[in-house]
Amino acid sequence: MSRTGAEFVVVANRLPVDKRVHPDGTVEWKRAPGGLVTAMTPTFATREGAWVGWSGGAGPADAPDTVDGIDIHAVPLSADEIVDYYEGFANSTLWPLYHDLLVEPVFRHDWWDTYVSVNRRFAEAAAAAAASGATVWVHDYQLQLVPTMLRDLRPDLRIGFFLHIPFPSYELFTRLPWRRELLDGLLGADLVGFHLPGGAENFMTLVRRVCGLETSRDPVGVRDGLGTVRTASRTVRVGSFPISINAADVAAQAAAQTGRAAEIRAELGDPRTILLGVDRLDYTKGIDVRLGGLEGLFAAGRLDPAETVFVQLASPSREQVDSYIAVRNRIEQTVSHINGTYGTTTSPPVRYLLRPVPRNELLAYFMAADVVLVTPLRDGMNLVAKEYAACRADHGGALVLSEFTGAAAELTDAYLLNPYDERDVMDVIEAAVTDDDDARRSRMAALHRQVLDFDVDLWATSFLQSLAGAGAANEETA
Repeated sequence: MSRTGAEFVVVANRLPVDKRVHPDGTVEWKRAPGGLVTAMTPTFATREGAWVGWSGGAGPADAPDTVDGIDIHAVPLSADEIVDYYEGFANSTLWPLYHDLLVEPVFRHDWWDTYVSVNRRFAEAAAAAAASGATVWVHDYQLQLVPTMLRDLRPDLRIGFFLHIPFPSYELFTRLPWRRELLDGLLGADLVGFHLPGGAENFMTLVRRVCGLETSRDPVGVRDGLGTVRTASRTVRVGSFPISINAADVAAQAAAQTGRAAEIRAELGDPRTILLGVDRLDYTKGIDVRLGGLEGLFAAGRLDPAETVFVQLASPSREQVDSYIAVRNRIEQTVSHINGTYGTTTSPPVRYLLRPVPRNELLAYFMAADVVLVTPLRDGMNLVAKEYAACRADHGGALVLSEFTGAAAELTDAYLLNPYDERDVMDVIEAAVTDDDDARRSRMAALHRQVLDFDVDLWATSFLQSLAGAGAANEETA
């Protein structure tokens, strides 16, 4: 019996669209600005497909049937499920556990039960959306049970899974009461992908020690090779695929914002140095690290607050989670303290904006900034760093980058720092501000070439090609 549906299906926590209600009551659906949506745009430009996800609101599924040629399959969540699955297990259990326990994870069995039931609903929606023999790409930590649930429902599918955040070591992951269940969930995929080889190695260590499965290294595959896990019936391939951006498109858009960049500098008082941070308001991002470094440089007289402006663009995030409320309060207090100590009523050295910024305005800020500070305590990749490097086709500016981002493995010509070392933070920020122009331009030229050479299309293509090979191998042995 033939089955209708999409040949290519993305399954992610959120849909690629946002709902906008205008003052007259009319509703408009727009492509969402999130990192995954941006990363998948080139892939959907070359193939028709479907997207399974949650609209972001409580109650019945609310979404259009199609957006920009993508079939939309909305998964409904109740208010209680949002609290337990999303705010609870995903972002108060898994997120801190996978980010090196920067805050203490909470382990609750009722949250886990809801996580299981919501993952099952996503798997059922994906099964309904996919054509016979389709390729299904499942994304991120909210949906780690979906691969096996989906394989049970649709063994004909080729299933890939990609994790967009760090994957922890054996010692951290095994704190999780449901460690075996999560690993078993991921092993339903033909291919499990991570940003860095360390995440892939952690995963293979865990399946050996927790699941008792045989693993091996395969020298043929993506840039860092692929590994394999042998289950009772199938071979699961494991690899590293560093995500990137559509660098050429970002560069072209940024070039059109030079006029607005000049206006931003004028609006900020035309200081000698503009430093910039762009982040979700999250305790992993190290916003307080850069604020602390800036204050230390002002206090020591190593940077002049009268000639320096730091702009922090922060997007609100997970505003009902206690740890996020705490970090917002801490950052806002620090901003007030620095401005009260080192600023004037007309010239505060820190400008803090807590709301999303339109895309073109963000690119203009990148073009205006002399130094961009990317200082996470832990981050899977961090595309802000790559976007800034892509913008600077003029080879101007400087990138300060935490060693604990995935991007640091590729952007080695950035000014790298250890966010846990306050002296290093100050020294590196000062170097990025004060180095001679030739040294800064040489670094930025290398960063710009790197992101142009290894763009998001290469990421998606290499993953999907590896998935096709893994799926075909399992079909041959079935």
